[in-house]
Amino acid sequence: MPMTRRDFGILLRGAAALCAAGALSGPALGRPVRKTPYGAALALADLKADPRLGEAIAATCDAIVAVTEMKWSDLRPRPGEFAFDKADELAAFARVNNLAMRGHTLVWYAVMPDWTNQIANAAEAERVLTEHIETVMARYRGTVRSWDVVNEAIPDAVRGVGDRRPTIWSRHLGERYLPLAFKIAARTDPAAELVLNEYDVEFGDTRCRTKRAAFRNLVHQLLDAGAPLHAVGLQCHLRGGMPVDREGLAAFVAEMRGLGLKCLVTELDVIDQKLPGPAAALDQAVASQVDAVLSAATAGGPLDMLMTWGLSDRYSWIPYSYPRRDGLPNRPLPLDRDFRRKPFMDVIDQFTS
Repeated sequence: MPMTRRDFGILLRGAAALCAAGALSGPALGRPVRKTPYGAALALADLKADPRLGEAIAATCDAIVAVTEMKWSDLRPRPGEFAFDKADELAAFARVNNLAMRGHTLVWYAVMPDWTNQIANAAEAERVLTEHIETVMARYRGTVRSWDVVNEAIPDAVRGVGDRRPTIWSRHLGERYLPLAFKIAARTDPAAELVLNEYDVEFGDTRCRTKRAAFRNLVHQLLDAGAPLHAVGLQCHLRGGMPVDREGLAAFVAEMRGLGLKCLVTELDVIDQKLPGPAAALDQAVASQVDAVLSAATAGGPLDMLMTWGLSDRYSWIPYSYPRRDGLPNRPLPLDRDFRRKPFMDVIDQFTS
């Protein structure tokens, strides 16, 4: 379902509505010139509710990624149907503000619509998966140039390097769904950057080291299967106060680059629930941990993209999932709740300029 002239007209009307709401302001003057593109995750509801958010994104970022609007839960209300309205509005925001846009995500185990549980067999699973990837990528071809094709394929409790997270696709197709997804994506948009995205591979405890080894194993498995994998995505939802395995992470990134793959940080923020206050000390601790992970990831050269999962503390998932017990507001992102810079943003500038 590529974008038709009618669809494009709808998109433009959506852009006009965002403009009227103050969410679109046109490309910002004075946006930082960066060697490594920097961007942030953005939810349409937040963009519409708070004009300051759109202004801050336009002034600060080179790219956006949709928080939920390109996930199956939002795009696929019923079998054979697609709901592109929300994703189209974010695409309009990106166009008007001269922002790149990443696609997140084509294949994920979570937030699947209930109707996918009725998929009966391997043939139907392959047909539905193919239909989804082809339709979504074709619609945003030329707008979205980097896709998280497969997201979080490694389970949290990894028993061995060959361990993979069970999904509706593995139930019917086994592990062949993984290279299959990349091959469909490459066929649909040969110019797109295709990414394997994962979290909790940054630390040195046994669980994260084992998960990183499984991530490495999956990369090799995909390449051996001829999958057109172009990049690895390190989510970097950092666990505040947990030491980054600088040596292990740097070695992993170096190996990926040696395989010809790019390295992106795709969802950076800091789960600050257990970091001590007050705010100034908290901000320094957050910035220090961000510095540690970015130092390791760039030990062999700059990143190809750096994305945070949100820009302002006001619009973060962390206060809902990991509220602080001391009553202080969470401070997980580069700008505070009133869109003021924090040391986190200084670290981003250091690693992107």
